[in-house]
Amino acid sequence: MDAQTAEEIIKRQFVEVIVAPVVSSDALPTLAEKKNVRVLALGEGYAPPKNVQMLHRISGGLLVQSADELLFGSEDFTIVTEREPTARELHDLLFAWKAVKHVKSNAIVFAKNKMTLGIGCGQTSRVHSSLIGSIKAGEQNLDLTGSALASDAFFPFRDGLDNAAKHGARAVIQPGGSMRDDEVIAAANEHDIAMIFTGVRHFKH
Repeated sequence: MDAQTAEEIIKRQFVEVIVAPVVSSDALPTLAEKKNVRVLALGEGYAPPKNVQMLHRISGGLLVQSADELLFGSEDFTIVTEREPTARELHDLLFAWKAVKHVKSNAIVFAKNKMTLGIGCGQTSRVHSSLIGSIKAGEQNLDLTGSALASDAFFPFRDGLDNAAKHGARAVIQPGGSMRDDEVIAAANEHDIAMIFTGVRHFKH
């Protein structure tokens, strides 16, 4: 992280913790202006540990489950719409898919140019998560036009795609597997949205 990046982060949003592979010396004075910001430099070659177990306290015990360590690339998905994603859209879709796994279900992430624009989470309705994501983007004056949208689970109805189009998304990544996949795909085609199915879902509670 260089000085310009540090300045943009500090200026544009409230943060308490910043994690980066490396923090340049010219970034430190800017970061030091915010006394409550903690900065973690992981090092260039950092890789997260493998086979991590997640523990969740439940009534009478603990739920132990494997962490979501799924690696996913362009060879692992299926394009299901008439329009294929552009190269830029594909990069944004894969970026959004990596981000959405860290968001509590039901999770929606809008992304563009490898940057998250709006995140909606923790709702019983995927449409409501999408609405929250669009509101969050609006609060930061971020334009969702041409964005990619990732959903951690399938869209059960076409309204998810209708809302994606309403908010400006042009490409969608989701697991697929709904009984109404055909209706959802038809909605994407109507809106000229490129959509890909991953065949696997994320799930975080």
